[in-house]
Amino acid sequence: MKDQFLENIFRYQVVNIEKLKEFGFVLQEDIYHYETQIVDNQFILTIHISSTGNIETNMIELATGEVYTLYQVESAKGSFVGRVRAEYCDILQDIAAHCFDKEIFKQICTKQIIRYVQLKYGDELEYLWEKTPNCAIWRRKDNQKWYGLITTICKNKLGLSSTEQVDIINLRIDCNELEKIVDGIHYFRAYHMNKKHWVSICLDGSVSLEDIQTRIDQSFQIASTNKKTT
Repeated sequence: MKDQFLENIFRYQVVNIEKLKEFGFVLQEDIYHYETQIVDNQFILTIHISSTGNIETNMIELATGEVYTLYQVESAKGSFVGRVRAEYCDILQDIAAHCFDKEIFKQICTKQIIRYVQLKYGDELEYLWEKTPNCAIWRRKDNQKWYGLITTICKNKLGLSSTEQVDIINLRIDCNELEKIVDGIHYFRAYHMNKKHWVSICLDGSVSLEDIQTRIDQSFQIASTNKKTT
């Protein structure tokens, strides 16, 4: 049975083995196991996590010794199943928070850029929108102005013919230079942002890492004014 709660909680998460051990997971035959009782000790919940992050759960009703799965059915109603589901999700969310690291952006170029900003400016991505977890921004510490945004979209939203998903970065740019570099291949008018002052770049290798880093630095400087706007 597909467990939608499990999928939603651990989406964009990468397992941290050392944190699993600290939490209380025990390694048995290459799988980490954790067991706890819930709902006034009426059920035993066991979580199995592989070293690659594959997660499986199993819930046994102690009174009958049988596997209990009703909590996984989203359409199942009632106060009792609701309580089981709530305690189940609470435990999974606790494990996600303490034993996993967030990894929304997985393209190599994107990771390199995130690392570049961390090392040069000491800034971490801020995830501001719960409904769009694959969208995040960087902002200056001194005036809170954004100087970069990373998100994942279909290429056709930039005017390309492909429906392939790609990470993009939006950066501030001088409006005069923007007119010179936008070519619909390497540089695009900003997706979902001010198209006079921002440019979009696909993080698929079409623009070199060095060029993107240079434009990040330029964007950081353009955002140096004191006015608090995005």
